[in-house]
Amino acid sequence: MNSDSKGLMTGRKTVVGALAAVLAGCLMSASASAGVSPEEAARLGKDLTVMGAEEAGNAEGTIPAFNGGGVNPLPAGFVPGSGTYIDPYAGEKPRLVIDNTNWKEHEAKLTEGTKAMFEKWGDEGFRLDVYPTHRSFAAPQWFYDNTVENATSASLVSDGLKIEGAKPGTPFPIPSDPMEVMWNHMIRWMGTHAEADYDSYYVDGNGKPVLSTNGTAWFEFPMYNPQKDYGDLGDRWALLRIDYNGPPRRAGEILLVHEPGSDYTEGKGRNAWQYLVGQRRVRRAPAVAFDTPNPGIAGTSTYDDSYVFNGSPERYDWTLIGKQEIYAPYNTYDFVFNQKVEDMLGKHFFKPEFVRWELHRVWVVEAELKEGFRHMYKKRRYYIDEDSWTALAGEVYDGQDKLWRVHYAYFAPLYDIPAGNSFAYGTYDLLSNVYNINTKPIPGGFRIPEEQKDTKFFSPQGIARTGIR
Repeated sequence: MNSDSKGLMTGRKTVVGALAAVLAGCLMSASASAGVSPEEAARLGKDLTVMGAEEAGNAEGTIPAFNGGGVNPLPAGFVPGSGTYIDPYAGEKPRLVIDNTNWKEHEAKLTEGTKAMFEKWGDEGFRLDVYPTHRSFAAPQWFYDNTVENATSASLVSDGLKIEGAKPGTPFPIPSDPMEVMWNHMIRWMGTHAEADYDSYYVDGNGKPVLSTNGTAWFEFPMYNPQKDYGDLGDRWALLRIDYNGPPRRAGEILLVHEPGSDYTEGKGRNAWQYLVGQRRVRRAPAVAFDTPNPGIAGTSTYDDSYVFNGSPERYDWTLIGKQEIYAPYNTYDFVFNQKVEDMLGKHFFKPEFVRWELHRVWVVEAELKEGFRHMYKKRRYYIDEDSWTALAGEVYDGQDKLWRVHYAYFAPLYDIPAGNSFAYGTYDLLSNVYNINTKPIPGGFRIPEEQKDTKFFSPQGIARTGIR
């Protein structure tokens, strides 16, 4: 998984950008799209970074210019490949604290969900500790090279549900269509493989924390497999296997998911299987999608809430709003890798001292439920990081257009790979007063093994062989 330092440095020299002014405030609907012109693509590595972000900082200087990404030098004591990530910014202090006394002064840079959190919980101490912004995402040189090629060759077909003409990389670094932005997120670069022992909790309306899952998760990304010359876009983007160890009622269950890399058209989307101890057999699990309540967090979020958004976008009409500067959790190394979940849980929200917030530029995309389609969410909004194409935050609305749930990813790039990382994510339910955190690694529980798992490990036969009988 490790890229050589020469490749990373070359990538740092080939990034830069300024894109917001052209698109800010534009409304663009989902349709078929084609690659940009060679003249537009030539901006990559010049005024745009290779990933398509603006190279320049903002006018106030609170977002710095892009300097190549990554963390350089690596933190003292860090062992590359260990999976134990030392916080490279541990000595920093907040440059700004936003609380109940001043949050309205900063509304322009708050997501709708964050504003709702202040409205509901500001009196009880909800706050943002805002730290200096670090544009720390980076990717290997081969990923950058493929992304540059994709700018002119990749296109969307089948009402945005399929990509053609792309190599493994960011398919649309200069997007003009909402589905281009969402595909950039849906097949974002998170490395080639990883595994984690993790805990998932929810906190009920009375403030009581409940362990909903203790498990081990294995992730592999076949379309980015170095053993296949970095794969093919026709490969699956992700293989996910979760072995549930607790609580006792779920111990022994196994979930297996195969996620597509370029095609959500009928018959080409997600495949999922479950091993259930009581039945002692593997069954297809087509319900592991869309608005089915996710039992991994006791039904307090849906399957497609995972990682802020995942899965097929087919049930919605999508609109690209433009770009915005927002405060979002970012570079949350201490939160993700060092702290126990139970120590960070407050009555209605995470204890603010444990969450690092930074100011970053994002693409804003909205979705409205299509006529004739069913989903418990009528409207959705997502905030996609311009540097990594990771969904950092989101909101969903109920059938009466009332803001229902607020999502955050706790982003902490893997600086030795280098790659993004949003394995830990959570949801605040504003109607039930419940919140949750999912797939948060236990301290020392995140690993990047030298060898990837055999493909049989991620097969229905593989989970059948290892299931408890």
